[in-house]
Amino acid sequence: MVIIRMSGGLGNQMFQYALYLKLCSQGKTVKFDDIKEYRHDNARPIMLSVFGIDYPRASWDEITAMTDGSLKMSHRIRRKLFGRRSLEIKEIDNNFDSKLLEHDPAYLSGWFQSEKYFKDIEDEVRRVFTFPERSVMHLPADLDQHIGTYQYMIDNSEAISVHIRRGDYLLADERYGGICTDRYYETAIAYMKTRYPNAYFYVFSNDVKWAKNWLEARYRQPGEAELPEQFTIIEETTEHTGFLDMMLMSRCHHHIIANSSFSWWASWINHRKDKCIIAPAKWFNNHECNDIFTPGMIKVAADGRLV
Repeated sequence: MVIIRMSGGLGNQMFQYALYLKLCSQGKTVKFDDIKEYRHDNARPIMLSVFGIDYPRASWDEITAMTDGSLKMSHRIRRKLFGRRSLEIKEIDNNFDSKLLEHDPAYLSGWFQSEKYFKDIEDEVRRVFTFPERSVMHLPADLDQHIGTYQYMIDNSEAISVHIRRGDYLLADERYGGICTDRYYETAIAYMKTRYPNAYFYVFSNDVKWAKNWLEARYRQPGEAELPEQFTIIEETTEHTGFLDMMLMSRCHHHIIANSSFSWWASWINHRKDKCIIAPAKWFNNHECNDIFTPGMIKVAADGRLV
């Protein structure tokens, strides 16, 4: 049996579930540990259910046995004398590692952020990660009305999503900071304007107030009270309805993504063959992450250079 440790927000959960689908296609028995990461009050919500996914869960006994984590005195003494006999396999870095697909039994811990893990079952992954119609989401009436308006606007324009990730990223500046800079977004927006003269930009952020101020400082015309109509800031969603942001992003024609698995997936599940995706040339500060990039992505460096 293989156990995958589930962790992070929706984007990371989707990478881990895509790995699950790959391992299952190899005939392995696979379960999830959704206990360790999500037992705390401040844990991110598990959102895979929005796709109708009901995954197999490992029991605490199975997790403990796989990681040699029993608190029984005999086990604690044995570990003290002879070391831990854990079957945990930790992802070395964020690049594709084919050897991870070979371990069984194993407890897999990591992000697995590369389509190379599931490229050969891409059709199945796309089928699984298909958002249901809004009518069956049972959203509150006011929220449904707002999302419906945004959806209509996106579906009827040369829509380009812009993802500005702040919030939790500011708490891990050594890893995420200085990558999606002002120059990154300015260059990306300018490139899209040149390539798609009729472009409309739909801005998604977990810090809407900051994003609005940033846009107004750069794109609001002198004497005007509002942003040009080509810019729309998506509001109304929260941490627990963030999947609606991904749904709306995925309906856009083209994408300016952050160094975030959330907007990576939004651009990936976009089915259009002619889509244009702009991504930051660096994904993390503390190590390389080359396999996150998919063929055809346009990379922009922090200083605004096209790479």
